[in-house]
Amino acid sequence: MRTLLAAKLGCLLGLLLLPLLCGLLPVRLRGAGTRGRWRSFVGCVAGGIFLAACLLDIVPDSLSDMREELRSQRITVDFPFPEFVLTLGFLLVLVIEHVVLDCSERGAGEATPLLSCGEATPQPAGTGEWALETGAPHLPTDFRAHSSFRSFALFLSLSVHSLFEGLAVGLQDTESKVLQICIAILVHKSVIAVSLSLLLLQSQVPTRWFVALIGTFALMSPLGIAVGIVMMQNPGPGSTMAQCLLEGIAAGTFVYITFLEILPHELNSPKRRLPKVLSMLLGFSVMAALRFLG
Repeated sequence: MRTLLAAKLGCLLGLLLLPLLCGLLPVRLRGAGTRGRWRSFVGCVAGGIFLAACLLDIVPDSLSDMREELRSQRITVDFPFPEFVLTLGFLLVLVIEHVVLDCSERGAGEATPLLSCGEATPQPAGTGEWALETGAPHLPTDFRAHSSFRSFALFLSLSVHSLFEGLAVGLQDTESKVLQICIAILVHKSVIAVSLSLLLLQSQVPTRWFVALIGTFALMSPLGIAVGIVMMQNPGPGSTMAQCLLEGIAAGTFVYITFLEILPHELNSPKRRLPKVLSMLLGFSVMAALRFLG
């Protein structure tokens, strides 16, 4: 138990520091197309890691834990309850994100969508380097379409993702699961932190708000881990069922992130299709190997 707690605390620290550093890095490095290309490949690797972590680990474990808990409490229902909980997690993030996006579009009075998978629109020389293919999950290619308000809306939706990702780490019961999920989140969140930072800089957010938003975003996954640790360290009546429910919701979040955000955004671009697919297979193979080796 102490080893498991130490692993979770180590992941908590890593998920705080690395995304924070990555989020502050673009202040110094306002990269051009080459860096954007590499960010795209890294995003595809992260997508492959999430694909393996989702389908080979998180979803099967959450479903089996829920079924085992139902059996232990002698609850028999003629209904796919574990799958229903997972779907609720998927729909929860979907609804929250689109409510935020709808409110932001109505409030800002802008017609351009917040999330876009299309190619960058033509731009004059000297102004479009930010709009080159960044390969950044959740982020559009045309950064100029965003106001500070819409950037905050995107920050809010990404923070919700991060909270549930951290919760998935905090609710795990073995060191191997903690490390596998943490690696996937660390790669994914670091890429997103860089991309969110670029968007906030392009939106000309005041410095104090920029630091506050990046810092808050970095804190969300550690906060989720802390909540999961507290729940597992202080078991009570119904706590096991609550853990299974939250783990199922977190699994649904992973499904949403993997299949509706990371993979479509990275693979829909017509540029460098084969290297992107190979990058995704690389990430999937690494995580699958970790799962196979236990």
